Amino acid sequence: MKKEVQNRRQFSIRLNVFFMVTFFLFSWLIVRLAYVQLVEGPSLQERQTRMITKGVSIPPIRGNIYDSAGRRIAYSISTQSLYFTFKTGFKQKAAEALAAKLVKLFNEKGDERSKPMTTEDVIEAMDIDGITHLPFQQRRIKSELSKEEIAYLSEHRDEYPDVEIVEESIRQYTPDRVAVQLVGYMNKMKGAKENLDFYKEINANQSDPTLKYLDSEEVGYDGIELMYQKELRGLNGYKSYQIDVTSRIVGDMKLTKPVKGQNLYLTINRKVQLTAQQAILDQIATTRASTAKTLRDAQPTTGYAVAMEVETGRVVAMASMPDYDPNIWQGGISQEELDEITAAMGNGAIREVFPPYKDPKERSQHPTSLVPLGSTQKPLTILTGLMEKVITPSTTWTDPGYFKFGRDDQAEVQNAGRAYNGSLTPTRAIAKSSNAYMAKMVGNALYMQYKKKSVDIWDKHMKEFGLGVKTGSGLPLEMPGIVDYFVSATRDSPQSAMIYASFGQQGKYTALQLAQYAATLASHGKRMKPMLVDHTTDADGNVMTTMKPEMLNEIKLPNSYWKTIEDGMAQVKVEGFDGVRYDFYRKTGTSQQQGVGKRKFVENAVFISYAPQDKPKLAVAVIVPDGGYGGWGAAPIARKIFDAYDAEVGLTDAGPRPPIGTIDQTQ
Repeated sequence: MKKEVQNRRQFSIRLNVFFMVTFFLFSWLIVRLAYVQLVEGPSLQERQTRMITKGVSIPPIRGNIYDSAGRRIAYSISTQSLYFTFKTGFKQKAAEALAAKLVKLFNEKGDERSKPMTTEDVIEAMDIDGITHLPFQQRRIKSELSKEEIAYLSEHRDEYPDVEIVEESIRQYTPDRVAVQLVGYMNKMKGAKENLDFYKEINANQSDPTLKYLDSEEVGYDGIELMYQKELRGLNGYKSYQIDVTSRIVGDMKLTKPVKGQNLYLTINRKVQLTAQQAILDQIATTRASTAKTLRDAQPTTGYAVAMEVETGRVVAMASMPDYDPNIWQGGISQEELDEITAAMGNGAIREVFPPYKDPKERSQHPTSLVPLGSTQKPLTILTGLMEKVITPSTTWTDPGYFKFGRDDQAEVQNAGRAYNGSLTPTRAIAKSSNAYMAKMVGNALYMQYKKKSVDIWDKHMKEFGLGVKTGSGLPLEMPGIVDYFVSATRDSPQSAMIYASFGQQGKYTALQLAQYAATLASHGKRMKPMLVDHTTDADGNVMTTMKPEMLNEIKLPNSYWKTIEDGMAQVKVEGFDGVRYDFYRKTGTSQQQGVGKRKFVENAVFISYAPQDKPKLAVAVIVPDGGYGGWGAAPIARKIFDAYDAEVGLTDAGPRPPIGTIDQTQ
């Protein structure tokens, strides 16, 4: 009996222990479940969602580019593309059957002008083996579907459950080719990120799917298209899918539509721009056919012009000719087509562009878009002499037609034709375009006063007027020009560098730099940042950003200094301005470079001007490499630009503005 009671007591103890352990285990389990549910639940739910939800970005719709009057230059149009979605259980035989049906449809309903597709092409695009796509990523089968293809697929949607029509955008450019190189062009992101620093790290640490760039999308590759890429681009659309652990789609799709990018309104005046472009082409043809002494040896193939408003820095025209049709980029471009347009792709108004000679050896022997200023340098030379007190507005020197310098006067600078100009003041020296006066009274005088430091002092004044530095436009690949006087000072002597720089032979600059320089003269010392975009809007037309004029620096000088140079500029003889209804200041330039073959020297036509004299509104710079004398080979282009601006905007307040083409343009 005692033993039985003892056994029962031990059993009861064991049973109680068991229940206690079980109770604690269940309690721990309940607490753990509660912790998971209440504390870790949100993070686990997020992890679960992340694991089973995948998305595909839809390229954004790019904003448009307009001229100053709101007319389109570059714009995006909608096109319909056919995409294939790979789903669980889709096999090779099913792919072959679907491909055959699609090819039959394309042949019957497709545009006859489009490239025909084969069954193999469609199967390759489907990528059912996942060579280039993850299982959940859509594959594009065909773009630019015809209306008949779209209608048929829409009516027979149940017969094509694995494909869908997706709206995409294609970049278009107007056929009148407004400022082609300034506007720029587009290319695939896949190639852009390999070639342009702008795109190389643009996706780094980017977690927002609406901002992440896609390899398949078109992006700005040059000009305004690149400069304002982020504003123009907009936001990706997004398609999300429920997928299993093998990344196969198992659920419904959710769609977030893409957002259109901002629209840009340029400062470019369409009529002034097109006038500048045609004027350059006409002048090239006129010069090449001319037998006049001032043009008969010229062989121009290119020309560049920039028109810039004086007070604001607004660029109303920027021409780089010849140009090309930028719509050639649509749908890819062949190597033959690329070779054909390569010479015209670069914007020669802001950087060095080579002439369109096919033979590289011959091409390298002709002047590029960067040419010496020639006599257009002389107003700034006189201002530099006045600022450094080596001359005064009344300093007189008798110009014999030359200036000798160096050891035993072995070197000599000559005027054109070694012309004797007699007694010259700074004003008369500009009017007569005396090389000798500039060399003797400014270049050599600066060297005699400052010795080696004279080159640095010269450089400082050049940069204040925008020569040898970037203009601040922000355009991709803009060049600061090529400064030669430092090289010349080391190679030859500081004296030689200063003398040759004084009449425009020691620096090569762009048309935009010359326009900024001319505008700085016109404003009496205010160097304005070139404005290319007036404002931006969103897709609904709401103004997002308005650009404001920006002064980069100011050179404050006595009025007598400005009067000294402008009195001279008003007397410069120039062709092509007969009968104008406005007065203007100008300076011609004929810069020389090493020639080719029988031609010892090549003469580049350069011209700067601003009008009207009383209160200048517009500054114009023209460069025609290998274009002959500046007064004959470049000035007539500027005349047509001024007339176009006068007709469109108005140079003066006197009377009604004449329409373009009605003013006598006798040359």
